[in-house]
Amino acid sequence: MTRLARFSWGVLAYNLAVIAWGAYVRATRSGAGCGAHWPLCNGEVIPQSPSVEMLVEFSHRLTSGVALVAVAVMAAWVWRACAAGHPARRGAAWSMVFLLIEAGVGAALVLFRLVADNASTARALFMSVHLVNTFFLLASLALTAYWLSGGARVDSRNRRALAMKFGLGAAAILLAGVSGAVAALGDTLYPAGNLAQALGADVSATSHLLLRLRLLHPAITMCVAVALVVTGIRVGYDARGLPRRLGFAVAGVAALQIAAGFANVLLLAPVWMQMTHLLIADVLWIGFVLLGGVSLRPLGEPAPARP
Repeated sequence: MTRLARFSWGVLAYNLAVIAWGAYVRATRSGAGCGAHWPLCNGEVIPQSPSVEMLVEFSHRLTSGVALVAVAVMAAWVWRACAAGHPARRGAAWSMVFLLIEAGVGAALVLFRLVADNASTARALFMSVHLVNTFFLLASLALTAYWLSGGARVDSRNRRALAMKFGLGAAAILLAGVSGAVAALGDTLYPAGNLAQALGADVSATSHLLLRLRLLHPAITMCVAVALVVTGIRVGYDARGLPRRLGFAVAGVAALQIAAGFANVLLLAPVWMQMTHLLIADVLWIGFVLLGGVSLRPLGEPAPARP
């Protein structure tokens, strides 16, 4: 594996850490730590006498800035190292685009005060867009690293049915992710004292819309996760090499996500569990995207021994 490939996998791993820290910012209601200021923090480049919330929010901005620099370096390196037409060029370019959108959505959340205790529909919509864009960013980064590691480009010609299956699977995972973002927001804004209280709030006609929508997430996620377990096992038994390993990995992570979802409900969504739940979802998405990329390689093209 070349240095560029290793660097690209490192950039992907670092972005996963930044995303997890972003979940901590939301779960601890620290998003307003820097006030309605962006990119400055309370009008200052470096905040003076910062509160805990300010430190949490400011650290997230710093780590996000490092992520932007890392992706920019990766994109420039790819452009110099890869010939025209190499799929990694397109992957790196889309990674940069989605990261810039990510920064823009994050800035909008702060500037429009859609943070901390804000329970508006606008915040839920912005968070849903944020989640979808995050998944697109991770997909671009993962495919870029895969292509730099010797993976073949995606070719769906003459395999429209297979491409459509992966497309529908990706859409289902995105839907589960959006419902999870809404559920996590409800958990953050309206914490329950016990499990009975939480379940009662989900079905009460007087509860906030975010709580009443929370029931959708386990229903959607259970269906999607079970489908991924079945699909991953089938691919694992039918394929060889990297596709086989990715198939079993997707099935295993999907099963783990089901267990994490139950734990999140039973534990009343503590901050650490929300972060873990999101991280597993991100890893599951990356595994599914890579499985799709390997499965849709040009006919006759061997899969790489490892990603």
